[in-house]
Amino acid sequence: MTIKFWGAHNPNGYLSNFYASDFIIDGLTYPTVEHYFQSKKFEGTEFEAYIVSLKTPKETAKEGKRRDLPLRKDWEQVKEDIMFTGLVAKFSQNPSLRKSLLKTGDVELIEASPYDYYWGVGKNGSGENRLGILLMILRDELAKPFPEISLTEIKKREEWRILNEI
Repeated sequence: MTIKFWGAHNPNGYLSNFYASDFIIDGLTYPTVEHYFQSKKFEGTEFEAYIVSLKTPKETAKEGKRRDLPLRKDWEQVKEDIMFTGLVAKFSQNPSLRKSLLKTGDVELIEASPYDYYWGVGKNGSGENRLGILLMILRDELAKPFPEISLTEIKKREEWRILNEI
């Protein structure tokens, strides 16, 4: 069985990065994971605050994909860690969302975006589903009495290798 999600207002929309659920990281409040994720592309520049200030996650995604802004040099190396950090904050600081994520059990979570072949599965289903995989890792961690919230530490485990072979 699988649970597919895409978009904040569709079924299982609470799994989407566009779902409105305030959380705090390093003293800053982010309205969505999308705001956090896109802003970190420009960490340490004036564009970071600009991205966070945008009204909607759709605007945030559009602006975050601009390539005329100074994308951080290590982005490809850190983007999954940043995504995981945002997901940890969203689901650990919002008890009802945490409960909903845990209720998915061991079902495969699939980000069904027809446009995204990295975070989702894309139009033809051949994408990498990295968002779904990170959510499943987080779900497994949140179910433990002492969850590990560092993706760097989780990547050292055997199950990380196995999940990446899916």
